[in-house]
Amino acid sequence: MSDKVTHVGDADFDAAVLQSDQPVLVDFWAEWCGPCKMIAPVLDELADAYDGKVKIVKLNVDDNRATAIKYHVRSIPMLLLFKDGQIQGTQIGAVGKGQLTQMIDKGLGAQSA
Repeated sequence: MSDKVTHVGDADFDAAVLQSDQPVLVDFWAEWCGPCKMIAPVLDELADAYDGKVKIVKLNVDDNRATAIKYHVRSIPMLLLFKDGQIQGTQIGAVGKGQLTQMIDKGLGAQSA
């Protein structure tokens, strides 16, 4: 796992994600979720590729139910891209690097020119 991917929980979600000065891609996942494990290497690659531009964090839905409920996480993996505390993109299910890159670039497009 990349050292650039961090784990957050209910207690530090607001500070780490909503109050971040960088866009944050949140991976809602669980230990038992096969597709979640499939996309983990992709997230590691993205963390390296977007280092300094986007933070990538993981939130275990089994251990952090309050945040999962707040964002209506019903299916995992679910990825939300936050910028300035607002959701800029949503992706449900295990998808390839290309689709995630598109979602991140679209979300970043609002800030970089």
